Amino acid sequence: MSVVLRTPLFDESDPLRLSGGGTLAPVEVAYATYGELAPARDNVVFIAHALTGDAEAAQWWPTMVGPGRPVDTDRFFVVCANLLGGCRGTTGPSSTDPATGRARGLGFPMISVADLVTVHRRLLAHLGIEKLYAAVGGSLGGMQVLQWAADAPGQIERAVLVAASARLSTQNIALSNIARQAILRDPDFRGGRYPDDGVVPVNGLSVARMLGHVTYVSEPGLEAKFGRSRRGGSAPGFGIDFEIESYLDHQASSFVDRFDALSYLYLSRLLDYFDPFADDGFAKAIRDTRFQVISFDSDWRFGTSHSVLIEKELRRTGVDVERHEIASTWGHDSFLLDPPGYLDLVRTFLSDNA
Repeated sequence: MSVVLRTPLFDESDPLRLSGGGTLAPVEVAYATYGELAPARDNVVFIAHALTGDAEAAQWWPTMVGPGRPVDTDRFFVVCANLLGGCRGTTGPSSTDPATGRARGLGFPMISVADLVTVHRRLLAHLGIEKLYAAVGGSLGGMQVLQWAADAPGQIERAVLVAASARLSTQNIALSNIARQAILRDPDFRGGRYPDDGVVPVNGLSVARMLGHVTYVSEPGLEAKFGRSRRGGSAPGFGIDFEIESYLDHQASSFVDRFDALSYLYLSRLLDYFDPFADDGFAKAIRDTRFQVISFDSDWRFGTSHSVLIEKELRRTGVDVERHEIASTWGHDSFLLDPPGYLDLVRTFLSDNA
């Protein structure tokens, strides 16, 4: 078991300096830890979560984190923190602006993957940790790990990037735009001021989640699980009839209960702008970090071509990197599951003799 803690990391006298210019304060972070910190502080593994995750890594990534898992909490001291811009305890657009007493809303600054990493590095300093044995992240989490390796050369000994990207495709940007537009065009969005009015843009956020979820799975996976099965007794019409429709409706309902529309806007948008290798010095800054890059053959959101690009750019500057493609029917969400061979690769990479 783990307890989610909240701690202030930046204040008005020492604000967070954003990569795009400007500052943000106050900033607090929600985080959870698992396992015991070794006396030498050399057994720390940081888990970087994806777009809609939170600090409780053992709950949303139970195949990866826990006793006897690849990130073994009997061996490692595991740290996972909610993202800057999130809505699960870390400062984000729904947080109160002390200057106004209202939610920051769209007055919250645009943030980048580098800003997420800056907050997490400050958390490590707060915990008295100077170096990571490993950092592990899937999807957006993998992008954070990649950014971290360049921002703090040598701080990460081993980096595991799963189903990640270093440059979103045009299709990815288009899909994310449709999801955001569903939120922005919901009448209850109210220019981002809906927290003040006590409403939620439920319809827009629901559509965004349904669209997003379809991109996280694969056609073969959906066919195998649902096919064209229909709910018993349903007459033809525009309601929920097919089982896949019922499944997406459930995903949307549960998502609206736990996630904020403003956070969805900000965190999905920073993905679009992430293009670190456009800077010739990015890969050259990385040193003393070994990489494992994993993709899944049915992932059409951040498919293997994204991992190939990461491997190519890292190898070009002499970074130690291994890359693997795993067969799976589960699409992008495979990183949260256990397709054959995947978890064993990570376990071996994190072993002492790897």
